[in-house]
Amino acid sequence: MGQPLTAGTAITVGIIGCGAISAQYLASFRRLPDIRLIAVADLDLYRAQAVADSCDGVRALTVDELLADPAVGLVLNLTIPAAHADIALQAIAAGKAVYGEKPLAASTKEAREVLDAAKAAGVAVGCAPDTVLGTGIQTARKAIDDGLIGTPIAATAVMATPGHERWHPNPDFYYQPGGGPLLDMGPYYVTALVTLLGPVVSVTGAASHTRDQRSIGSGPRAGETVPVHVDSHVTGTLTHAGGAISTLVMSFDAVRTKSPNLEVHGERGSLVVPDPNKFDGDVELFTLGAADWEVLPVSAGYEGAGRGFGIADLAATPPGSEPRAGGELAFHVLDVMESLLEAARTGAATKVRSTVARPAPVPLTPAQPEDGPDSSPARA
Repeated sequence: MGQPLTAGTAITVGIIGCGAISAQYLASFRRLPDIRLIAVADLDLYRAQAVADSCDGVRALTVDELLADPAVGLVLNLTIPAAHADIALQAIAAGKAVYGEKPLAASTKEAREVLDAAKAAGVAVGCAPDTVLGTGIQTARKAIDDGLIGTPIAATAVMATPGHERWHPNPDFYYQPGGGPLLDMGPYYVTALVTLLGPVVSVTGAASHTRDQRSIGSGPRAGETVPVHVDSHVTGTLTHAGGAISTLVMSFDAVRTKSPNLEVHGERGSLVVPDPNKFDGDVELFTLGAADWEVLPVSAGYEGAGRGFGIADLAATPPGSEPRAGGELAFHVLDVMESLLEAARTGAATKVRSTVARPAPVPLTPAQPEDGPDSSPARA
């Protein structure tokens, strides 16, 4: 069994999956004194050992050894999406809290099994993206909550790239079930939209894919082709419970775009919201009668945040309360995306079965210097 989580106390973490994304978490952990990494595991034992060797006091274990280790209180699940649910369920069965990379699982069916198991075991579940906890999205949210644009009417969210195979040496999973632009990049955008505008009640959509294989552009497999089994261009409309309507475009087929990543429009003004795949960035406001856009001062969120701040936020969450980057939010986001793909297949509007409370806002929290004093994420 793992160590129980108590708000305000240090949390011991074991990482399963030591791929490229793990480096970003390791960098954040050095600035989060309430997180103590004690073990890492990977199917490639050499890769796990390399990570362990780069961190003082961290052991390289097999996956089974890490799951059985009673000193590990939370498992950080950085495996590929197809393995998210399996690893999460094993960790929960061992009595450990879980924080996973996005999406929560490859399907809402698997994701519900994870949440039900966690509830029965009395352990917490968190899930990326925690980028919404940074100053970019949180400053935009505060502007909306403070009424700077009036009642929200609409939003647009656009991500356009010719595909990750240009730079990723092993892009296969991006084009397998559970991948594609919507399930890969959509969590950043949909989580931001829910954070800004509240839960989604229904969706419509359309989707396509332009070619049946992709050519790897870098690394030892450069020139090798991988099959495409998912739609690589997805667009949809999301109707939020509050009445606002968001338009979403997620593409691995488009070459480039000049569209802002996110815009939110209200009856009295519009916001340009920074890239939801990042923690910071300028928020721009244009209101009726203004001469030009103005950059809003940073007013909310964790300054200097990075991947892993969601874990510290989870650890600071009182027992029985839902973390800001929690499992219920991740489930709703996955449900929205799954419903959008269903709408694209059927050509009909699809009701989103789940809902979620809008996470609590993050008050402006000063940056945490590397290896600095305790300045753990605060609770509102």
